Amino acid sequence: QVHLVESGGGLVQPGGSLRLSCAASGSIFSLNTMGWYRQGPGKERELVADITSTYSIRYGDSVKGRFTISRGNAKNTVYLQMNNLKPEDTAVYYCNIANIAGPQYAADYWGQGTQVTVSS
Repeated sequence: QVHLVESGGGLVQPGGSLRLSCAASGSIFSLNTMGWYRQGPGKERELVADITSTYSIRYGDSVKGRFTISRGNAKNTVYLQMNNLKPEDTAVYYCNIANIAGPQYAADYWGQGTQVTVSS
């Protein structure tokens, strides 16, 4: 069992910043990827950013240059620093961890989501 705890969502004006945090507990594999996905109103779920246990990072095209993902001192903790927020960033943000058990298999776990609203 894996439990994810998210925090940091809220209401912010365009151009503002938020910092999201996620901590995973339970059966965490040494090889894993943690990251953030989001789903805005009327939109498909999309990758925001993720980071592997060896610190390889991916960003979605829409957030490159504005968002930064990082791992905390505890390797099962991940942060998302969001700067220069835009109304189109409004979404429910979901924390994800994938336990990697082999080259063709990963078990995914999801947080319940935290709302980010960017509006004037």
